[in-house]
Amino acid sequence: MFAVVNIAGEQFKVSENTKYYVPRLEGEVDSEITFDQIILFSDGKKTEIGTPTISGKAVQAKILEHLKDEKVIVFKKKRRKSYRRFKGHKQQLTRIEVTKIG
Repeated sequence: MFAVVNIAGEQFKVSENTKYYVPRLEGEVDSEITFDQIILFSDGKKTEIGTPTISGKAVQAKILEHLKDEKVIVFKKKRRKSYRRFKGHKQQLTRIEVTKIG
């Protein structure tokens, strides 16, 4: 059983009892969160496709932790001009565990 869910503007294919890194979500650690924007749902026998979403279904997940991703380095240089810019960025993430689809 799996579902395609819209989480913070991005689409994720999720299944039960699996962990995912998603963009930063509001909520405390160990709290339950519900996603109701389900785009596609399949139980192995029957597949439902939303227009644009499926009503009556939801995905429940538990927030495990808030963290930062690895640093991405942005380096700009123009040769022979003595121009160099060095920046770094760490994306804010939330680790969730999907507990129930249905």
